[in-house]
Amino acid sequence: MQQNLLDFDAHALAGYLAGMGEKPFRARQLMRWIYKAGERDFAAMTDIAAALRDKLAQDVCIAAPGIMHEELSGDGTRKWLLNVGTGNAVEMVFIPEAGRGTLCVSTQAGCALDCAFCSTGKQGFNRNLGVAEIIGQLWWANHQLGKDADENWQISNVVLMGMGEPLLNFDNTVSALRLMLDDQAYGLSRRRVTVSTSGIVPAMDRLREECPVAMAVSLHAPDDKLRDMLMPVNRKYPLKELLAACRRYLEHAPRDFITFEYVLLDGVNDSVLQANELVRLVREVPCKFNLIPFNPFPQTLYRRSRPEAINRFRDVLMEADIVVTTRKTRGDDIAAACGQLSGSVQDKTGRTVQHLAEVP
Repeated sequence: MQQNLLDFDAHALAGYLAGMGEKPFRARQLMRWIYKAGERDFAAMTDIAAALRDKLAQDVCIAAPGIMHEELSGDGTRKWLLNVGTGNAVEMVFIPEAGRGTLCVSTQAGCALDCAFCSTGKQGFNRNLGVAEIIGQLWWANHQLGKDADENWQISNVVLMGMGEPLLNFDNTVSALRLMLDDQAYGLSRRRVTVSTSGIVPAMDRLREECPVAMAVSLHAPDDKLRDMLMPVNRKYPLKELLAACRRYLEHAPRDFITFEYVLLDGVNDSVLQANELVRLVREVPCKFNLIPFNPFPQTLYRRSRPEAINRFRDVLMEADIVVTTRKTRGDDIAAACGQLSGSVQDKTGRTVQHLAEVP
């Protein structure tokens, strides 16, 4: 099987080419062709020596996951279903907004954390994605969006908020992050790349040291008892440990705050009392809150909080001088909104979802 060059970050690619007797500048040339030009045909890489191009064409490939299905929402949100082989598929979502375009990518096929309010988590975990399967989502999205001359959308922000827990696929996630940040590849600012985590404390500390980017933490409860119920990961890394890790992360973070994500569930975590408890909980962590109206999915027992409850909850946080945004629901007509990334993975009962039959 040919080696996939999308599996290499800059250091690994330079090492691979050095083994072929090539100088380091060849890696920079290749990266510009692969990522900036979106090229995968070595014959088209005209500033690379013909002998090297022929050798690469024989030994390696540039292969992103194939697109199986594409949907376009009425609000402009796009969702792609990507074939990652062995009967698995993952989803990525592009959200266009005034002045920026955000791509939401997946890092795992399914998710092992089983958060009570998340559709993806209910399907269980299949496997980690490789570097090529993670960075390949950005490669494909750039390719697909570039074909749409009428819109000419550009990806300015990347959020690792799709299927899976990024920090449970640490090494592959970090290699993909380095490609997103590398000036020879996508050259994104660390402030514009966000890793979302449910709170894997040791991996948060590793990320702080190895590749700090913007951090979003799924919080969703003001106390351990409720968070244990909603997010089983809290039993291993309770709130005291999580918030201490957040403070440590800010020592090296490109932003001077942590974003806390908080899905609002009617009658569960949306009371004024709980908002006040939340204020007390995070008072020593520079932060902003992203309040997320719950997106229902089949068989869920939860309901979206009422607009007046969301507003009351928001007002309590704002009165405590916390910056708060309420996420506008996007793409829910194509199941692309937060918590609805259903993908094509086997659920815990062994059943498969709709698109799995389309995977070779």
